Amino acid sequence: MAALERPLLLTQGDPAGIGPELTLQAWLQRDKIGLPPFAVLANPAHLEQVASALGWTVPVASVGVPQIASIFPHALPVIPLKASVSAQAGRPDPTGAASVIESIETAVHLVRNGEASALVTNPIAKHVLYEAGFRHPGHTEFLAALASEDGNSYHPVMMLWSEELAVVPVTVHIPLASVPAALTTELILLTGRIVARELKDRFGIANPRLAFAGLNPHAGENGAMGSEDQVVIAPAVTALQAEGIAAFGPLPADTMFHTRARKAYDAALAMYHDQALIPIKTIAFDEGVNVTLGLPFVRTSPDHGTAFDIAGKGIARPDSLMAAIKLAARLGAKSP
Repeated sequence: MAALERPLLLTQGDPAGIGPELTLQAWLQRDKIGLPPFAVLANPAHLEQVASALGWTVPVASVGVPQIASIFPHALPVIPLKASVSAQAGRPDPTGAASVIESIETAVHLVRNGEASALVTNPIAKHVLYEAGFRHPGHTEFLAALASEDGNSYHPVMMLWSEELAVVPVTVHIPLASVPAALTTELILLTGRIVARELKDRFGIANPRLAFAGLNPHAGENGAMGSEDQVVIAPAVTALQAEGIAAFGPLPADTMFHTRARKAYDAALAMYHDQALIPIKTIAFDEGVNVTLGLPFVRTSPDHGTAFDIAGKGIARPDSLMAAIKLAARLGAKSP
């Protein structure tokens, strides 16, 4: 089956979060937004209950992968899970962990088998999964572990993408105090290589331009405000340049993200989480997409969490999920 003909798969996410209602809204807006065919791996009865509680008319159809495209115009295609789902909106429950994990594992299996073109993951709550015995640090690490079942090792890289800006945090979910020790030339070099390769292969950018932020104010001010910029970051940038990658920096982070500056690069690589996420969430709060680079399949997700506090109220905006679906279709079309 050609890549363009293969459907997208959505995972259930935490059934007590906003994932189910966002999925329903995405299907309701499929024609208005021009969404490609997709199916969600979930419990059909649970989705019907969510739709009914919100007063939305969403026909739900249990399908196999071959039926997704034909069913999609008329009903939301659902690939049923074996695990039961009895979640109530806004009330996280560890008993739902089995369905969350099954949804992810099955979706990865179908994408790796070539039956689907890409994977879009709805938000999960790590603390809920931890209570149920989940042993992976997070969603992305779990996906990397599933990918590694082919015998290869993968280094996943998180990129937050929008039409206006793409950012990559080199270090991610660690305390700010731990960043200087975790930040190494080797890690920056590995991350830069993966970003450059994926921007070229998946995004179709012939010669990706990578801008690297400094760690310290004013990118260290020639060592006056810290040595990491000169000792750790600059050597990685030089090494990437020697490999033919259009990399430059380290740059003062406070002047990297205004409109004129953004025209000079295709992705900004920041040294820690908030340095990357604050600018993109300021510029594209509702439309940002989380893209995992470095995996042997396409994975996107909305750039937000489970939002238990508003789950079941029908007020969660589906913009980020719909942007994730559209981007997954674009990137999946380039997958073998």
